[in-house]
Amino acid sequence: MLPERTLRQLGPAINSGRSIFLFGPPGTGKSSIAETLATLLKGNIVIPYVVQVGEQLVRVFDPSRHRPLVALDQRFDRRWVPIARPFVQVGGELTLEQLDLGYDPFSKVHEAPFQMKASGGVLLIDDFGRQRASPDQLLNRWIVPLDRDIDFLTLADGRKIEVRFDVLLVFSTNRTPSSLVDEAFLRRIQYKIELKSPTEPEFAEILRRVCAQQQLQYYPQAAEWIVEYAKQRNIALRSCHPRDLMTHLHAAARFLGKPAEITPELIELACETYFVPL
Repeated sequence: MLPERTLRQLGPAINSGRSIFLFGPPGTGKSSIAETLATLLKGNIVIPYVVQVGEQLVRVFDPSRHRPLVALDQRFDRRWVPIARPFVQVGGELTLEQLDLGYDPFSKVHEAPFQMKASGGVLLIDDFGRQRASPDQLLNRWIVPLDRDIDFLTLADGRKIEVRFDVLLVFSTNRTPSSLVDEAFLRRIQYKIELKSPTEPEFAEILRRVCAQQQLQYYPQAAEWIVEYAKQRNIALRSCHPRDLMTHLHAAARFLGKPAEITPELIELACETYFVPL
């Protein structure tokens, strides 16, 4: 569940297809929102299995990143693969080298970088600011693609190739934007959206929806018990708490040999094994 204010900010950002900077405390749904964006983009797309540049080959299709809409052996033209719009997520493991063409000297085939595999969909740079490359290095890498919608990649023989940059680029971070980027780069990121912790009514509504998804009978008192437990221990409410707590509740019920139900005992046990007093 998202507040109306956040929805009104996300709507224009999605329609524009421009870059988005999501920031806010951990557990407020930044990664989940970014993943949902790919499903909101209309239509499916077709990508080449491989791109040929002179005598060099660049493999684009990646079964770990792309979801084919037909069996690979049933394609109408085996040079192309119909897929759902891709969602590619990278986190702290990201390096600058991974944003350029990879090369296998044995097969003599290049591998497309993340942004090329995400073409037509969403590329999420998650937990921005904690990558192995510094924020400045990563930001400098995106200046030309964000300004001109093109990207330059380097082949193994040293040649540069120009490819279209058709990606909804999303940055997600728990840190404040001012601690990561300067004003000049923030201007290039078209939409900056802050995600805040849920209010108590919003928290209760999220819990109700989670209970419905997990086929648990919801009681309004359950949200009150959790909120009170968190308040007593100076724990801020997060949008992820209902889902995580109900997972703990199910595990506790199985261990105790009891039915999974919203009870004070199981709620307290779930809170005890999930929250850390601050």
